[in-house]
Amino acid sequence: MKKVVVTGIGLVTPIGNDVKTSWENLINGVSGVDKIKSFDASSYDTQIGAEVKNFQLENVHPKEKRKMDLFVQFALKATEEAIKDSGIEFTEEEKEKVGVIIGAGIGGLRVIEQQHKILLENGPDRVSPFLIPMLIPDIASGQISILYGFKGVNFCTVSACASGAHALAISLNLIRSGVADVIIAGGTESCITPLGLAGFCSMKALSRRNNEPQKASRPFDRERDGFVMGEGAGVVVLESLDHAKKRDAKIYCEFLGAGMSCDAYHITAPDPDGFGAYLSMKYALLDAKVNPEDVDYINAHGTSTPLNDKSETLAIKRLFGERAYKIPISSIKSMIGHLLGAAGAVEFVSTVLTLKTGIIPPTINYEYPDPECDLDYVPNVAREKEVKIAISNSFGFGGHNVTVVLKKFEG
Repeated sequence: MKKVVVTGIGLVTPIGNDVKTSWENLINGVSGVDKIKSFDASSYDTQIGAEVKNFQLENVHPKEKRKMDLFVQFALKATEEAIKDSGIEFTEEEKEKVGVIIGAGIGGLRVIEQQHKILLENGPDRVSPFLIPMLIPDIASGQISILYGFKGVNFCTVSACASGAHALAISLNLIRSGVADVIIAGGTESCITPLGLAGFCSMKALSRRNNEPQKASRPFDRERDGFVMGEGAGVVVLESLDHAKKRDAKIYCEFLGAGMSCDAYHITAPDPDGFGAYLSMKYALLDAKVNPEDVDYINAHGTSTPLNDKSETLAIKRLFGERAYKIPISSIKSMIGHLLGAAGAVEFVSTVLTLKTGIIPPTINYEYPDPECDLDYVPNVAREKEVKIAISNSFGFGGHNVTVVLKKFEG
């Protein structure tokens, strides 16, 4: 079975449109949450979100860009950065074994809303012929392959907030098995829209801390009252170790393993005792051939909802026992909100950078300890610590759970 490594990373987040800016803001505890600017949300229970700011996509012709929903544009921008970062160049023959797998939980919600309004006001003949290819979640991976000419395995994972992590986990196994030498993998999402916000508000899933936007996302804090919607994309270049060594690539870390499970409990609520999340982490460590005592850091799903944070804490305790109290755990959702289908991929990149730099991003807004969430959540200030093995959790509506395992590269 082939070893898999990360050789390129790209980000578009609410705190930066590239890796450098996003990472600097993450380790400095900068929040990207604010009043929603893209539409008037004043009549909503929740009026805040973590929107991407000052976004520009420059490597696509304006005419083609008009045919793309924002979630696709985010993916293209992050892909451009990841490929450039990897230094990888392909012959036409090599492109035949380059895959693209980009997860998206919802896809083109914005264009659905816009075109539905046109349908109601102007009739069916005025609906855009590009409506369907703009809204389908798999079009991000399709557009990346069209732009770069990648002809290998290509599809989209759709599993709500586990979508990006599923894309990474499946990519790992496809490279291991030799289906592809290189896969461009990640997740993307842009659903801070009138309908998207209304749907989550109706579920009572979102924070209503409208007067203190930057303090609204507070994972594991006793005063948490819901998650904050975010948007963006995370994309990485994954290669077999042999392929990376052959081209003398810069290697960030080794992608050791992945575990997947299902709560089989409820359409939105997590299993209260965290058993599905526990299984996901357990399977990931088994796949990676790593013992629980070897894990140095956990990048938590940590949504800032009362149920998720409690159940994830229970899952960590079940797997790690007393050692759970000694493992640094942080949730970058405290700064960037919940990026839905992109969350797992953006958090994967953050975990890669923790391994590379020895800096653990904080969980900001941790002010009031919760007796049911009593682990080390790296409160408020980043921490310097050598991390050799880290895991990152992603859980989605429907009970979907994914855990990935990364190892510092020392080859």
